[in-house]
Amino acid sequence: MNRNTNLIFTLFATIKKSFCFLLTWRSLPLYELISYVFMFSGISMLAHGSGSYTTGELRVVVLTLLSLYSGFFAALIWNDITDAEIDAVVHPDRPIPSLKISSKIFFSVGLFFSFLTFLFSFFVNIYFFGIVLLLAVFVAVHNKYLKTTISLPAFSEIFTPFQWSMVPVLGYLSFQRFDFFSIMILTLFTYFAVSSHDIIDGIHDQKGDKRKGVQTYVISFGVNTAVSIAFIWFVISGIFGFLIYVFTPVRLFFLLIFSFLYFYTLFHYYKLIHIDRKHIEKESLRYGRIGYNYFIFTFVIIFFDLIIQMLFLN
Repeated sequence: MNRNTNLIFTLFATIKKSFCFLLTWRSLPLYELISYVFMFSGISMLAHGSGSYTTGELRVVVLTLLSLYSGFFAALIWNDITDAEIDAVVHPDRPIPSLKISSKIFFSVGLFFSFLTFLFSFFVNIYFFGIVLLLAVFVAVHNKYLKTTISLPAFSEIFTPFQWSMVPVLGYLSFQRFDFFSIMILTLFTYFAVSSHDIIDGIHDQKGDKRKGVQTYVISFGVNTAVSIAFIWFVISGIFGFLIYVFTPVRLFFLLIFSFLYFYTLFHYYKLIHIDRKHIEKESLRYGRIGYNYFIFTFVIIFFDLIIQMLFLN
Protein backbone atom coordinates (compact mmCIF):
# COMPACT_ATOMS: atom_id res chain seq x y z
CA MET A 1 0.00 0.00 0.00
CA ASN A 2 2.83 2.37 0.94
CA ARG A 3 4.59 1.57 -2.33
CA ASN A 4 1.45 2.36 -4.34
CA THR A 5 1.04 5.63 -2.46
CA ASN A 6 4.62 6.61 -3.28
CA LEU A 7 4.07 5.80 -6.96
CA ILE A 8 0.95 7.99 -7.01
CA PHE A 9 2.78 10.90 -5.37
CA THR A 10 5.70 10.46 -7.77
CA LEU A 11 3.31 10.50 -10.74
CA PHE A 12 1.57 13.66 -9.57
CA ALA A 13 4.92 15.31 -8.83
CA THR A 14 6.08 14.48 -12.37
CA ILE A 15 2.89 15.87 -13.88
CA LYS A 16 3.15 19.04 -11.77
CA LYS A 17 6.80 19.51 -12.76
CA SER A 18 5.92 19.02 -16.44
CA PHE A 19 3.14 21.60 -16.35
CA CYS A 20 5.26 24.11 -14.41
CA PHE A 21 7.98 23.72 -17.03
CA LEU A 22 5.48 24.13 -19.87
CA LEU A 23 4.25 27.41 -18.35
CA THR A 24 7.69 28.93 -18.91
CA TRP A 25 9.38 26.99 -21.72
CA ARG A 26 8.01 29.16 -24.56
CA SER A 27 7.18 32.32 -22.64
CA LEU A 28 3.53 31.77 -23.51
CA PRO A 29 1.51 34.65 -22.03
CA LEU A 30 -1.01 33.69 -19.35
CA TYR A 31 -3.91 35.16 -21.34
CA GLU A 32 -3.07 32.82 -24.23
CA LEU A 33 -3.08 29.73 -22.02
CA ILE A 34 -6.44 30.79 -20.54
CA SER A 35 -7.81 31.59 -24.00
CA TYR A 36 -7.28 28.00 -25.11
CA VAL A 37 -9.66 26.85 -22.37
CA PHE A 38 -12.40 29.05 -23.83
CA MET A 39 -11.41 28.25 -27.40
CA PHE A 40 -11.43 24.45 -27.08
CA SER A 41 -14.59 24.50 -24.99
CA GLY A 42 -16.30 26.99 -27.28
CA ILE A 43 -15.81 25.01 -30.49
CA SER A 44 -17.49 21.99 -28.90
CA MET A 45 -20.27 24.20 -27.48
CA LEU A 46 -20.83 25.69 -30.92
CA ALA A 47 -21.53 22.21 -32.23
CA HIS A 48 -23.98 21.66 -29.36
CA GLY A 49 -25.73 24.98 -30.03
CA SER A 50 -27.30 27.39 -27.56
CA GLY A 51 -29.31 25.91 -24.73
CA SER A 52 -28.83 23.93 -21.54
CA TYR A 53 -26.55 20.94 -21.10
CA THR A 54 -27.10 17.51 -19.65
CA THR A 55 -24.39 15.92 -17.51
CA GLY A 56 -23.37 13.76 -20.47
CA GLU A 57 -23.09 16.78 -22.77
CA LEU A 58 -20.94 18.66 -20.24
CA ARG A 59 -18.75 15.57 -20.05
CA VAL A 60 -18.23 15.75 -23.84
CA VAL A 61 -17.23 19.44 -23.62
CA VAL A 62 -14.73 18.76 -20.82
CA LEU A 63 -13.19 15.72 -22.53
CA THR A 64 -12.89 17.67 -25.80
CA LEU A 65 -11.16 20.51 -23.94
CA LEU A 66 -8.72 18.13 -22.24
CA SER A 67 -7.92 16.28 -25.46
CA LEU A 68 -7.35 19.41 -27.52
CA TYR A 69 -5.32 21.12 -24.79
CA SER A 70 -3.09 18.06 -24.36
CA GLY A 71 -2.75 17.87 -28.14
CA PHE A 72 -1.74 21.53 -28.30
CA PHE A 73 1.16 20.96 -25.90
CA ALA A 74 2.14 17.71 -27.62
CA ALA A 75 2.26 19.42 -31.02
CA LEU A 76 4.44 22.24 -29.69
CA ILE A 77 6.84 19.79 -28.07
CA TRP A 78 7.24 17.69 -31.24
CA ASN A 79 7.73 20.90 -33.21
CA ASP A 80 10.50 22.05 -30.85
CA ILE A 81 12.21 18.65 -31.08
CA THR A 82 12.15 18.49 -34.88
CA ASP A 83 12.98 22.21 -35.30
CA ALA A 84 15.87 22.29 -32.82
CA GLU A 85 18.37 23.28 -35.54
CA ILE A 86 16.14 26.12 -36.76
CA ASP A 87 15.49 27.33 -33.20
CA ALA A 88 19.23 27.38 -32.50
CA VAL A 89 19.44 30.21 -35.06
CA VAL A 90 16.17 32.17 -34.61
CA HIS A 91 14.86 31.08 -31.17
CA PRO A 92 17.94 30.30 -29.04
CA ASP A 93 15.92 30.79 -25.84
CA ARG A 94 13.74 27.71 -26.50
CA PRO A 95 14.30 24.62 -24.31
CA ILE A 96 16.62 22.46 -26.43
CA PRO A 97 18.94 25.19 -27.85
CA SER A 98 19.17 26.87 -24.42
CA LEU A 99 19.88 23.49 -22.77
CA LYS A 100 16.95 23.88 -20.36
CA ILE A 101 16.04 20.29 -21.14
CA SER A 102 17.55 17.44 -23.14
CA SER A 103 15.92 16.11 -26.29
CA LYS A 104 15.53 12.70 -24.61
CA ILE A 105 13.60 14.07 -21.63
CA PHE A 106 11.58 16.39 -23.84
CA PHE A 107 10.70 13.40 -26.00
CA SER A 108 9.31 11.65 -22.90
CA VAL A 109 7.23 14.72 -22.05
CA GLY A 110 5.90 14.76 -25.60
CA LEU A 111 4.91 11.10 -25.31
CA PHE A 112 3.10 11.82 -22.05
CA PHE A 113 0.98 14.60 -23.56
CA SER A 114 0.35 12.52 -26.68
CA PHE A 115 -0.90 9.71 -24.45
CA LEU A 116 -3.27 12.12 -22.68
CA THR A 117 -4.52 13.38 -26.04
CA PHE A 118 -5.37 9.87 -27.25
CA LEU A 119 -6.83 8.85 -23.89
CA PHE A 120 -9.25 11.77 -23.64
CA SER A 121 -10.17 11.60 -27.33
CA PHE A 122 -11.00 7.90 -27.00
CA PHE A 123 -13.62 8.73 -24.36
CA VAL A 124 -15.19 11.46 -26.53
CA ASN A 125 -16.25 9.13 -29.35
CA ILE A 126 -14.77 6.91 -32.06
CA TYR A 127 -14.99 9.56 -34.80
CA PHE A 128 -13.12 12.09 -32.67
CA PHE A 129 -10.46 9.51 -31.76
CA GLY A 130 -10.00 8.49 -35.39
CA ILE A 131 -9.38 12.06 -36.60
CA VAL A 132 -7.00 12.75 -33.70
CA LEU A 133 -5.04 9.63 -34.62
CA LEU A 134 -4.83 10.58 -38.30
CA LEU A 135 -3.85 14.15 -37.41
CA ALA A 136 -1.06 12.91 -35.13
CA VAL A 137 0.35 10.78 -37.95
CA PHE A 138 0.17 13.71 -40.40
CA VAL A 139 1.92 16.09 -37.98
CA ALA A 140 4.66 13.55 -37.22
CA VAL A 141 5.37 12.80 -40.89
CA HIS A 142 5.18 16.47 -41.91
CA ASN A 143 7.46 17.76 -39.14
CA LYS A 144 10.01 14.95 -39.41
CA TYR A 145 10.22 14.43 -43.18
CA LEU A 146 7.96 16.41 -45.52
CA LYS A 147 8.75 19.84 -44.06
CA THR A 148 12.41 19.71 -45.02
CA THR A 149 12.38 17.39 -48.06
CA ILE A 150 9.58 18.69 -50.30
CA SER A 151 10.82 21.64 -52.33
CA LEU A 152 7.46 22.98 -53.54
CA PRO A 153 7.21 26.76 -53.06
CA ALA A 154 5.93 27.68 -49.57
CA PHE A 155 5.10 24.03 -48.89
CA SER A 156 5.63 24.21 -45.12
CA GLU A 157 3.37 27.23 -44.56
CA ILE A 158 0.73 25.91 -46.93
CA PHE A 159 0.30 22.67 -44.99
CA THR A 160 1.09 23.68 -41.38
CA PRO A 161 -2.22 25.58 -40.84
CA PHE A 162 -4.13 22.36 -41.56
CA GLN A 163 -3.24 21.28 -38.02
CA TRP A 164 -5.23 24.16 -36.51
CA SER A 165 -7.93 23.81 -39.17
CA MET A 166 -8.86 20.43 -37.73
CA VAL A 167 -9.94 22.02 -34.42
CA PRO A 168 -13.41 23.05 -35.74
CA VAL A 169 -13.82 19.60 -37.29
CA LEU A 170 -13.02 17.96 -33.95
CA GLY A 171 -15.35 20.35 -32.14
CA TYR A 172 -18.29 19.25 -34.28
CA LEU A 173 -17.29 15.60 -34.16
CA SER A 174 -17.33 15.74 -30.36
CA PHE A 175 -21.14 15.90 -30.57
CA GLN A 176 -21.23 13.85 -33.77
CA ARG A 177 -22.67 16.81 -35.66
CA PHE A 178 -21.97 16.56 -39.38
CA ASP A 179 -22.99 20.11 -40.34
CA PHE A 180 -20.62 20.30 -43.29
CA PHE A 181 -21.40 23.92 -44.23
CA SER A 182 -20.70 25.28 -40.73
CA ILE A 183 -17.59 23.11 -40.45
CA MET A 184 -16.34 24.37 -43.81
CA ILE A 185 -16.79 28.04 -42.84
CA LEU A 186 -15.02 27.58 -39.49
CA THR A 187 -12.25 25.51 -41.06
CA LEU A 188 -11.59 28.06 -43.81
CA PHE A 189 -11.60 30.93 -41.30
CA THR A 190 -9.06 29.02 -39.22
CA TYR A 191 -6.86 28.15 -42.18
CA PHE A 192 -6.57 31.69 -43.54
CA ALA A 193 -6.25 33.33 -40.11
CA VAL A 194 -3.47 30.96 -39.02
CA SER A 195 -1.76 31.08 -42.42
CA SER A 196 -1.59 34.89 -42.42
CA HIS A 197 -0.04 34.81 -38.96
CA ASP A 198 2.43 32.05 -39.94
CA ILE A 199 3.62 33.99 -42.98
CA ILE A 200 4.45 37.00 -40.83
CA ASP A 201 6.24 34.89 -38.23
CA GLY A 202 8.17 33.30 -41.10
CA ILE A 203 9.81 36.66 -41.80
CA HIS A 204 11.57 36.44 -38.44
CA ASP A 205 12.42 32.75 -38.85
CA GLN A 206 13.69 32.90 -42.43
CA LYS A 207 17.39 32.47 -41.61
CA GLY A 208 16.79 29.27 -39.68
CA ASP A 209 14.25 27.97 -42.21
CA LYS A 210 16.63 28.59 -45.11
CA ARG A 211 19.42 26.80 -43.29
CA LYS A 212 17.21 23.72 -42.76
CA GLY A 213 15.73 23.84 -46.28
CA VAL A 214 12.16 24.64 -45.14
CA GLN A 215 10.05 26.22 -47.88
CA THR A 216 8.04 29.22 -46.61
CA TYR A 217 6.35 32.10 -48.42
CA VAL A 218 9.23 34.45 -47.55
CA ILE A 219 11.92 32.08 -48.78
CA SER A 220 9.98 31.14 -51.93
CA PHE A 221 8.69 34.57 -52.96
CA GLY A 222 10.53 37.23 -50.94
CA VAL A 223 9.41 39.51 -48.11
CA ASN A 224 7.27 41.92 -50.16
CA THR A 225 5.21 39.21 -51.82
CA ALA A 226 4.89 37.27 -48.55
CA VAL A 227 3.55 40.32 -46.70
CA SER A 228 1.04 40.99 -49.49
CA ILE A 229 -0.15 37.36 -49.39
CA ALA A 230 -0.49 37.54 -45.60
CA PHE A 231 -2.67 40.65 -45.96
CA ILE A 232 -4.88 38.98 -48.61
CA TRP A 233 -5.18 35.79 -46.52
CA PHE A 234 -6.21 37.92 -43.53
CA VAL A 235 -8.91 39.72 -45.53
CA ILE A 236 -10.26 36.34 -46.70
CA SER A 237 -10.30 35.09 -43.10
CA GLY A 238 -12.45 38.11 -42.20
CA ILE A 239 -15.02 37.18 -44.84
CA PHE A 240 -15.37 33.73 -43.31
CA GLY A 241 -15.37 35.29 -39.84
CA PHE A 242 -18.48 37.31 -40.67
CA LEU A 243 -20.03 34.21 -42.26
CA ILE A 244 -19.66 32.50 -38.86
CA TYR A 245 -22.24 35.00 -37.58
CA VAL A 246 -24.57 34.27 -40.50
CA PHE A 247 -24.47 30.47 -40.50
CA THR A 248 -23.76 29.36 -36.91
CA PRO A 249 -25.65 29.86 -33.61
CA VAL A 250 -23.61 32.92 -32.53
CA ARG A 251 -25.48 36.21 -32.18
CA LEU A 252 -24.97 39.99 -31.94
CA PHE A 253 -22.32 39.86 -29.19
CA PHE A 254 -20.02 37.90 -31.51
CA LEU A 255 -20.66 40.23 -34.46
CA LEU A 256 -19.89 43.43 -32.53
CA ILE A 257 -16.71 42.22 -30.79
CA PHE A 258 -15.42 40.34 -33.84
CA SER A 259 -15.93 43.45 -36.02
CA PHE A 260 -13.80 45.52 -33.65
CA LEU A 261 -11.14 42.79 -33.46
CA TYR A 262 -11.06 42.35 -37.24
CA PHE A 263 -10.67 46.03 -38.12
CA TYR A 264 -8.13 46.57 -35.34
CA THR A 265 -6.00 43.75 -36.76
CA LEU A 266 -6.61 44.90 -40.34
CA PHE A 267 -5.16 48.31 -39.44
CA HIS A 268 -1.96 46.67 -38.16
CA TYR A 269 -1.64 44.38 -41.17
CA TYR A 270 -1.96 47.44 -43.40
CA LYS A 271 0.81 49.13 -41.40
CA LEU A 272 3.02 46.08 -41.88
CA ILE A 273 2.80 46.43 -45.67
CA HIS A 274 4.28 49.93 -45.42
CA ILE A 275 6.85 49.29 -42.69
CA ASP A 276 10.53 49.93 -43.45
CA ARG A 277 11.96 46.63 -44.72
CA LYS A 278 15.10 47.23 -42.64
CA HIS A 279 13.05 46.75 -39.47
CA ILE A 280 10.47 44.24 -40.66
CA GLU A 281 12.32 41.15 -39.44
CA LYS A 282 12.42 42.52 -35.90
CA GLU A 283 8.85 43.88 -36.01
CA SER A 284 7.37 40.75 -37.57
CA LEU A 285 7.12 38.97 -34.21
CA ARG A 286 4.99 41.81 -32.78
CA TYR A 287 2.69 41.91 -35.80
CA GLY A 288 2.55 38.11 -35.88
CA ARG A 289 1.36 38.15 -32.26
CA ILE A 290 -1.42 40.58 -33.17
CA GLY A 291 -2.50 38.25 -35.97
CA TYR A 292 -2.41 35.23 -33.68
CA ASN A 293 -4.46 37.03 -31.04
CA TYR A 294 -7.07 37.76 -33.71
CA PHE A 295 -7.31 34.03 -34.40
CA ILE A 296 -7.61 32.75 -30.83
CA PHE A 297 -9.78 35.65 -29.60
CA THR A 298 -12.34 34.93 -32.32
CA PHE A 299 -12.99 31.55 -30.72
CA VAL A 300 -13.00 33.12 -27.25
CA ILE A 301 -15.74 35.47 -28.47
CA ILE A 302 -17.70 32.45 -29.72
CA PHE A 303 -17.47 30.90 -26.24
CA PHE A 304 -18.77 33.99 -24.43
CA ASP A 305 -21.49 34.59 -27.01
CA LEU A 306 -22.83 31.08 -26.35
CA ILE A 307 -22.56 31.55 -22.57
CA ILE A 308 -24.55 34.80 -22.78
CA GLN A 309 -27.22 33.09 -24.87
CA MET A 310 -27.41 30.23 -22.37
CA LEU A 311 -27.83 32.63 -19.45
CA PHE A 312 -30.60 34.55 -21.20
CA LEU A 313 -32.41 31.36 -22.23
CA ASN A 314 -32.31 30.06 -18.67
